[in-house]
Amino acid sequence: MRTADGRQWANREDLAEHSGYNVSVLYALWMRRRVNGHPEARDINGVKHWDLAKWDAWLESLRKRPRDLSGVDRSGHPRVPLSPTGQARVLGVDRSRISQYSRNPPPGWPEPCHVEKLTKRGREFRTREQLWAWVDDPISGFGSKGGRHTGSSTGKTAEAPGRRVQLAVEALTEMPDRKAGEIAAILAQRHGQSVDSWKRSVTEARRRLQD
Repeated sequence: MRTADGRQWANREDLAEHSGYNVSVLYALWMRRRVNGHPEARDINGVKHWDLAKWDAWLESLRKRPRDLSGVDRSGHPRVPLSPTGQARVLGVDRSRISQYSRNPPPGWPEPCHVEKLTKRGREFRTREQLWAWVDDPISGFGSKGGRHTGSSTGKTAEAPGRRVQLAVEALTEMPDRKAGEIAAILAQRHGQSVDSWKRSVTEARRRLQD
């Protein structure tokens, strides 16, 4: 911890010790700051630090953010290892979302309990117990308005331009290796409207992330 201007400033390791969350979780939260409102950092001797009082207040507000977990399946044995398809069923999301989580984990995404070796990749297994603990921790952002992880949508409706850009920011954060056209197509399938409309939102989202 450092003191500057009469306030305490903490680097990421300090925040990990202070909050109990590991550094990888805190890094994921920082990378999603455009969506979750994470406080800005201050460089002290070339290292990012955060105003501890402001960071604590932000974390508390994050924990109190309304969330919808009604799509989570709470049935079944908690410790049975589940394939990605089974994990998707528990969370109520598309199967592809589990692959996205593995490539670019959201905050707190659990490590696999088992990995099945395939020819070109590994198939990760997680238990219901792990998935339930993850969604129940507000730090995951699962089910929140700004970080909703929905798999399929009924009644796709048009999104307001500002909301489209917000959704595009979230998608870019989750799928950094996808091309703009691919992300636009995914967003159009999830939320309706044309791919061209979503391409414009993705372009604006990329500009904001680079600012």
